[in-house]
Amino acid sequence: MTGSAAALDQVRDQVGRALADFLGSQQAMLAAVDEALLPGLDAIAALLAGGKRLRAAFCYWGWRAAGGADCLPGSAASTGTAAGAGIMAAAAALELLHGSALVHDDVIDGSDTRRGQPSVHRAFAARHAASGWRGSADAFGTGTAILIGDLLLAWTDELLRAGGLPEAALRRGQPVLDVMRAEMIAGQYLDLLGQAAGTGTVASALKVITYKSAKYTVERPLQLGAALAGAVTDGMTATAGTEQNVAAACTAYGIPLGVAFQLRDDVLGVFGDPAQTGKPVGGDLREGKRTVLMAIATSRVNGRQAAVLRRHLGDPGLDDAAAAEIRAVLAETGALAECEQMIGSGVRQALGALADAPFTEAAKAALAELALTLTDRAT
Repeated sequence: MTGSAAALDQVRDQVGRALADFLGSQQAMLAAVDEALLPGLDAIAALLAGGKRLRAAFCYWGWRAAGGADCLPGSAASTGTAAGAGIMAAAAALELLHGSALVHDDVIDGSDTRRGQPSVHRAFAARHAASGWRGSADAFGTGTAILIGDLLLAWTDELLRAGGLPEAALRRGQPVLDVMRAEMIAGQYLDLLGQAAGTGTVASALKVITYKSAKYTVERPLQLGAALAGAVTDGMTATAGTEQNVAAACTAYGIPLGVAFQLRDDVLGVFGDPAQTGKPVGGDLREGKRTVLMAIATSRVNGRQAAVLRRHLGDPGLDDAAAAEIRAVLAETGALAECEQMIGSGVRQALGALADAPFTEAAKAALAELALTLTDRAT
């Protein structure tokens, strides 16, 4: 067992095994329909092979926070029970949901790469072109990616149920998963709307990241794990008051940390090293993303700085020199420094919320470590 309180390596390994088992079971089903479907499954496997497994980790530690059994190998307290397999399947289901969001997000943004490899729609467009098929290669790639994203979304429920958790646990968890998906899509649309309208404020940008990222990445995965544990801990049903206290604590910790996580992501999207982030340099600037970072800068620019943003932000042909001009504006206006302060404040709020949270001590230690993992990073 690692010395890490959050045991991320163990969580990643167990979630990876759950995903591999599930995809293996789906391979026979797809092949029975037509072997032409298998390249889509290969693309899914490649996409799911990467990633930090953050949502899965928060789902697992939400389970542990509410008293769910330790089921990580190498731990003296590990039970290895069916409930342990069930929570790992639930955590893995969130990776399918995230995969769906990534595939669709890349289509929406026209992104060429994801995690250092071609995005799904670009990969299938290239497959079309290399095969000399009829019609538009780009349209084929886009259509295929939409279908793959839809399939991943549909599979989230299937994998959640496949884990073998009791029906009572699933009834508690399903509403959390349902609202998580709806909020994520709502946040995605608000993001798209902000880019199209081009009139985003700091408040509107914060609303987007609250729904698209904070709830989706931290709060709801924690609540899902806690809800699943609440129905099985000690073979008893938790009281309504206990459930509400745990859910509220997940929110008090999850929202400020989730906002800080996305603010760090936005900073890396502009100032990060693409060799580490796996994203093309200036991608967020080419897409004209109305991030909190950009909203702060826009509210403070002088005439010269405003002209730089009007000229370059959202330009698909943005080059390195123009991106450097935008970065200079973000620094000059204090937007970068303000975002860094907001990140620090969010982490402090999240850690403060843990002090009085009705969580197990092991979960508190893990969640404190995860708060730093999410925000002190270069990828």
